[in-house]
Amino acid sequence: MAPQPDIADIAATAQAHHLGVLGALHLAPDEVPGCTSLVLLGPGGPGFWPHVTAAPEFADGAPDPLDRWSRRVIGALARDLDARAVFPFGGPPWPPFTGWARRSGRAWPSPVGLLVHDTEGLMLSYRGALALPYRLDLPPASPRPCDTCAGQPCRTACPVGALAPDDYDVAACKSDLDRPGNDCMARGCAVRRACPISSGAHRTEAQSAFHMGYFR
Repeated sequence: MAPQPDIADIAATAQAHHLGVLGALHLAPDEVPGCTSLVLLGPGGPGFWPHVTAAPEFADGAPDPLDRWSRRVIGALARDLDARAVFPFGGPPWPPFTGWARRSGRAWPSPVGLLVHDTEGLMLSYRGALALPYRLDLPPASPRPCDTCAGQPCRTACPVGALAPDDYDVAACKSDLDRPGNDCMARGCAVRRACPISSGAHRTEAQSAFHMGYFR
């Protein structure tokens, strides 16, 4: 009988599709029926956006190409690994990805309320998760990067102060997007870019512009 894939095996399989393992956790009984571990997947390195935008979902003119790509690719990974694919979109109901992220020991609330990740910074995004019917060995939790971040530049990066630990002024944010000099639509949220760790996400400006278009 072949051994069950561990996190390193899953990471290697996911990397073939330019996806990375951004965290893992143990599930409570019946949280995802029949499953005891969860692996969170997101963009995996600088090749992610060129790889994804070359996929057929980005050429057929249908809506939501990134979500459809994620369903196809992560769904296939789940079948290959005898797992169940779970996605942060397509609800309701909405799976608790924010709670899962915090339980993974690799993501925390930042000083501006957004989740911050140990390698992705404030550019953190999840494309889906693999729920497994066996218990994975998990690595130790990472330290929260904000605790040692000098100056915490995310706090002052928003030109209209829309982000705060307990509040997000969406109206103020959107109303400023067309102001001359505001480059958030073209380059991505200024607050997310200000995080020193965000460069680890290898987020291209084209990818950020795609997401900002959906946000708008």
